[in-house]
Amino acid sequence: MEEIDCAVIGAGVVGLAVARALALAGREVLVLESEGAIGTGTSSRNSEVIHAGIYYPQGSLKAKLCVEGKELLYAYAAERGVPHRRCGKLIVATSPGQADQLEAIRVKAAANGVGDLAMLTAQQAVALEPQLHCVAALHSPSTGIVDSHALMLSLLGDLENAGGMLALKSAITRAECGAGAVVLIAEDGTALRCRSVVNAAGLGAPALARCFEGLPPSAVPVEHFAKGNYFTLSGRAPFGRLVYPVPEPGGLGVHLTIDLGGQAKFGPDVQWVSSPDDLVVDPTRGDGFYAEVRKYWPALPDGALIPGYAGMRPKISGPGEPAADFMIDGPDSHGVQGLVNLFGIESPGLTSSLAIGRHVARLLADE
Repeated sequence: MEEIDCAVIGAGVVGLAVARALALAGREVLVLESEGAIGTGTSSRNSEVIHAGIYYPQGSLKAKLCVEGKELLYAYAAERGVPHRRCGKLIVATSPGQADQLEAIRVKAAANGVGDLAMLTAQQAVALEPQLHCVAALHSPSTGIVDSHALMLSLLGDLENAGGMLALKSAITRAECGAGAVVLIAEDGTALRCRSVVNAAGLGAPALARCFEGLPPSAVPVEHFAKGNYFTLSGRAPFGRLVYPVPEPGGLGVHLTIDLGGQAKFGPDVQWVSSPDDLVVDPTRGDGFYAEVRKYWPALPDGALIPGYAGMRPKISGPGEPAADFMIDGPDSHGVQGLVNLFGIESPGLTSSLAIGRHVARLLADE
């Protein structure tokens, strides 16, 4: 039987960041990816936004790791030449009732350590973005965008330079948790004995964890899939910053993001589905997008929205339930030596990736 010090299952941005952190800490690391390329799941179907850490409950892992991860990511991208831009974001209130919520958002952000939000009048916001309609806004200067694929390639390069390895098309079907080791069994029956295993399988993390013999079933949450549809804008957008409406139940509303090439997209919305493979954008959903976007951009032309792509949020809370925090469960949580499970790593997972890597490395070092 082959042996390895540490296996990381999943080569999305979080799995690669975890593997990099472990390799830089001197661990022998092998990343196992079921697909034929890195980052083909959630990591390739998101907004590529570097979040400031505004909306998450104080003291939560999401708040802590987003704020820490934002600073790490900006520094890393600048050092490694990963394309990114600190473009800023406006959170806009389009009715007097929503304006009252902006101060509560500012207070929550400050409690998380995000102290750079500035309240703007309608006139001040429109001076920044002349096409914008609002009654008030919050300006978040530390929100930005990043090339997620360039980031993943850089993380992979760091991993390999530190002696780590990547194995593609290496799906794991079950595992046996024993004293001092976890044995992973691949589809072809190959067994790999590991001192440590990190389950960073994203959308598939709970299903994979249920195949770990010796892991208590109570330690695995029920997965829920919240599809987010994006529509792209034909032509160039007249905005230089991201524009988010005041959050709505279940999500952050239909917001405007811009990629590094200047292409604008709107979304994601929230559509609860039963399968993580349901990634086709229904063009008729665009009808609702027009009404929502025109609340803050009244000049959006008819016919300007084109079905783009859909992403899938790996949620561990269902419709109508409060949003769950990240679950990063080590041996102290479930009792299996050497195993760390990552569940519910939805937004702000990309922003938090380097901080999550550090966190997992510390969990395993503490063993």
